Order: sequence, then C-alpha cells, then structure tokens
Amino acid sequence: SSHLGPFLSPCPPPAATMINARKKILKEKGAAPTALEEEVAKALFDIEVAPSSDIKADVRDICISSAQEVEAKNRSAVVIHVPFRVWKSVRKVQGRLIRELEKKFSKKQVVFVASRTMLDKNHRAKGIKVRPRTRTLTSVHEAILEDVVGPTEIVGKRTRICVDGSKLLKVMLDPKEKDKDSVEGRLAVYSAVYKKLTNKEAQFTFPTV
Repeated sequence: SSHLGPFLSPCPPPAATMINARKKILKEKGAAPTALEEEVAKALFDIEVAPSSDIKADVRDICISSAQEVEAKNRSAVVIHVPFRVWKSVRKVQGRLIRELEKKFSKKQVVFVASRTMLDKNHRAKGIKVRPRTRTLTSVHEAILEDVVGPTEIVGKRTRICVDGSKLLKVMLDPKEKDKDSVEGRLAVYSAVYKKLTNKEAQFTFPTV
C-alpha cells in the first residue's frame, strides 16, 4: 500500500510510460519503432500529460508514422512524419509544438511533415481511373515544401537554372513572420530536409522589403 498520503500519487513506472507512449506510433504492418521514434513518442506523450501544457488536448490526437534525423550545416534536425489524417491537428499547434519538442531535443531542430501517398503514371493498373492532382510527384513535393517551413507561410517561388543545367528552387518566406529572427537561423535545415525528402535543391530566404 502507498504511504504517500491523500495528496500525492506515485509516478507511473517508466515501463508503463513507454507502453502509453508507444500508442503515439503508427508503423506500417506493425514494424518495430526505432529508438528515435520511441524518443519522439515519449516526448509527445509527456506534453500530452503535462498539467501546465495548453496544447495537451490537441497533442492527444497526434501520432507519428516515422521519424528520422537529418544533418545540416552545424545542426541536425529531427524530421517527424505524421499520418495525413492527423495533419490538421499538427497545423493547429505547429509552432508551439515545435518549440516544446525542441526543449526536449536540445540543439536539434524539429520539422513536421505529413505522410502523403504518391501515385505514378501507372495508376490505372492499380484500379484507379483518375489520378488526383494532389497525388502527383510535383504536388506532393510542393506540399512537403509548405510542411517543412510551417507554420511560416511561403509568399513566392522561382526556379533558377544553374550553369551546369541543375535547378535551384528559390523559396521566399513571409517577411511579416513575427518570429523572423529565429526562423532565419533555421533556413539551412529547411534546405537539408527538403533535399533529403525530395532529392531537390531549394534555397529559403526572406525577401528584402
């Protein structure tokens, strides 16, 4: 029996916390989560049960499908992939959730991306008559671009053809962004993550006003 008195309750043992945290991971075909995915799930679960958290109700609806680490200049990023059906919940609290998670992953930048299914040109062989535009390679890559910089908005894009024939996408972010100073320190990571996910080069900047 507990001797902690009427006002104190024992903390759940680490094993119980891990079992609860595991519910935040939805892997395909029951694949085992990686150590990083377990760490992300536990961090989300901690936010969900923290009495002082004002986003706990929204985090309750958020789970992850995978997580990966991406190296950028002088900094690494934790890229968290979430099922598309919970993306609306992420978008609602994206800025605050990133800040909370970055406190737990010190010196690492956190990026959220929705898991989207691409359909190639052989979609008819899979019994799908019309390929939705949202499922094309171009459209999925455009959506990833918006996910990576979220919650900052993109205000313009242009493609530059380099001398060697390669393409560089220049992405202009909203100059009215209230956290502009802090976002400027994140731009190199955005480029590294976008390159890792799409194999395309992109440069992120704030237009000079």
